[in-house]
Amino acid sequence: MRLRDIQKKADEDQPIVMLTAYDYTFASLIDECEVDIVLVGDSLACAVRGEENTLAVTLDEMIYHSRMVSKACKRSLVVSDMPFMSYQSGPRDALLAAGRLVKESAVAAVKLEGGKELARTIKTIVRSGIPVLGHVGLLPQHYHALSGYRVQGKTSEGRNKIIADAIAVQEAGAFGLVIECVPEDLAQEITSLVSIPTIGIGAGPHTSGQVLVLHDLLGLHPQIEHVAPKFVRAYAELGLEVSEAVKKFSRDVRSRQFPESKQSRE
Repeated sequence: MRLRDIQKKADEDQPIVMLTAYDYTFASLIDECEVDIVLVGDSLACAVRGEENTLAVTLDEMIYHSRMVSKACKRSLVVSDMPFMSYQSGPRDALLAAGRLVKESAVAAVKLEGGKELARTIKTIVRSGIPVLGHVGLLPQHYHALSGYRVQGKTSEGRNKIIADAIAVQEAGAFGLVIECVPEDLAQEITSLVSIPTIGIGAGPHTSGQVLVLHDLLGLHPQIEHVAPKFVRAYAELGLEVSEAVKKFSRDVRSRQFPESKQSRE
């Protein structure tokens, strides 16, 4: 998949499929399933590291995980999140961080959160030859400022701001736009106003495509402590399967039923 392929799918009203991945194994599996975009999300902080939010992830960690995913993906377009404070200090720092992600991990594009205030930064990165995927609505890196993860754009003021942000991101040169946790009619309006593809998460069915965190889709979480967001649909319960498999292994070891002769060497 190339940028032109993603744009063509949106132009022809073919829904775009996007998923997160953080390692070689899962990236290889989902790349075989004709996923259009694989996002190495800073959501790895929560999905992999068990953090409350995404703020702790470093640029070096994003490069490390992105390199594994890029190596695995033969078909999908690979995009990497720019982590918190890798781009907020200005266009020059953002360009250097984006350059490191592309050079050291071989991703095709970078994603950063924000609207009008980041237009100059997006322009700088795009002019250097690095494609940018925008992100408006709920901005997870604004976790503390937003008092947690809350639906955005519910007031007329908030709605107008998100629309203005989306248009600014497009005008700055982004090739696409993630819209997160807004009312579905707002996501639909934004999609009708911009010419670039929109990817929704918790934003209803009227965007150009959809993205989910892979671990949410697979139900791959500790069952006791995890509460999935309302917008998630779990297509499997692998957390339960993993737990049951480990319990069976433990029982077999303790009862000396593993290994048997066929798992042993003479």
